[in-house]
Amino acid sequence: MTRTLAALLGTAIAASTLTAAQAQELNLYSSRHYDTDERLYSDFTAATGITVNRIEGNADELIARMEAEGENSPADVFLTVDTVRLARATEMGLLQPIESDVLEARIPAYLQDEGNHWFAFSQRARILFYDKTDVENPPLTYQDLANPEYEGMVCIRSSTNVYTQNIVAALIAHLGEEAVADWAEAVVGNFARAPQGGDTDQLRGIASGECDIAMSNTYYHARIIRSGDSQITPEQLENIGWVFPNQNDIGAHMNVSGGGVAANAPNRENAIAFLEYLASEQAQEYFSAGNDEYPAVAGVGLSPSVAALGIFRPDVIDLSEIADNVGAAVEVLNGAGWE
Repeated sequence: MTRTLAALLGTAIAASTLTAAQAQELNLYSSRHYDTDERLYSDFTAATGITVNRIEGNADELIARMEAEGENSPADVFLTVDTVRLARATEMGLLQPIESDVLEARIPAYLQDEGNHWFAFSQRARILFYDKTDVENPPLTYQDLANPEYEGMVCIRSSTNVYTQNIVAALIAHLGEEAVADWAEAVVGNFARAPQGGDTDQLRGIASGECDIAMSNTYYHARIIRSGDSQITPEQLENIGWVFPNQNDIGAHMNVSGGGVAANAPNRENAIAFLEYLASEQAQEYFSAGNDEYPAVAGVGLSPSVAALGIFRPDVIDLSEIADNVGAAVEVLNGAGWE
């Protein structure tokens, strides 16, 4: 029977259940690069006595490393910040299915892999931002980005970025590949500049006047609200408005951070306990308070910087559908000339 996190939090791990080495160790391969996550690891260790050994890096590099290590891989948990890499790791046989009553009860079904190879633990809404001084009628849907009135106004990330691939994959799932191909071509025609930089750079593009409309994950803007940005003045920030798109139909697209148990995890029970911890009330609150994300578990409180963005309707499409359409999304983006 799978040992639950509740049991670990209530008592120390029994030496008769695991070897001494296993009882004290968890090897985490993570592409989450946030210093604030240190609190997650230290609290887990304090609660369970399990030391978290972190190997951090680019998600693709970690996937390649796990593949090269094969059956001898020390990885227990793979944690990353997008559906694309979680799906890729699953397809490559690098993650194993698990059974956990805790995860099934706390993580909504649409935020899980259909085969239980991975689970989402935090979310970011991918929404539209605009210059309130220049844009009287901001786009209200993702589809609106293709409207001719926004010619030369849009800043967005490159086609190789997983956030771009995810939103296009989601639109394909909702609208069909042909319609999204036409949309992508029209959006390319509305670019203010060639795609470049990260999400914060898109917001800086609005502040500098280089573009009037941009797409970004919410937590980048929430961070600026909370701690500022050296390239965006308070006055410029005040002039940046935002729209949660498609509130009358599909809802705002959600990117996720999630993880799964490695296929050859030497500390499998500890790995499951760690994932269960990430779904706990304490950890879920910290995803918002520490990194300005939305919790995956319903009803968990938001940090002030996240709550300031307002209430919205999220897209609750099954993440497996997005993963299934990533290949088609890449073809659509390439066909549209989206750099």
